[in-house]
Amino acid sequence: MPAVAPTGKILIVDDEVHISETLGMVFSARGYEVRGANSAEQAIEILAQWQPDAAILDVMLPHMNGIDLGLVIRSNYPTCRLLLISGHPDTGALLEEAKAKGHSFEILAKPIHPAYILAAVSDLLYIDPL
Repeated sequence: MPAVAPTGKILIVDDEVHISETLGMVFSARGYEVRGANSAEQAIEILAQWQPDAAILDVMLPHMNGIDLGLVIRSNYPTCRLLLISGHPDTGALLEEAKAKGHSFEILAKPIHPAYILAAVSDLLYIDPL
């Protein structure tokens, strides 16, 4: 039986407005309900009122990085699936620090082709009905 692309609610967090807006358009065009945030703090405010099925988090955010935001989300919204994105070389050290504390994350390198990120989120949200 072919897999059907899931729809759902996606939170996109990136301090580069053009990236969050572009990803928002890509996911909206595929039937997802999308909200965007340009900081971890803004994302936390959105999460308090609107629980997404998945969150796409830029790792390098001002004030609170995306890994720390991911830990907050996992703690408070355990059903929310996470996908991290980054175009910075410092990301590896942050991921290793999180891994040392027992946390692992899937991460995609920027720039990301829209088809690839759509597939990655679809895989995160897909639940086998059997």
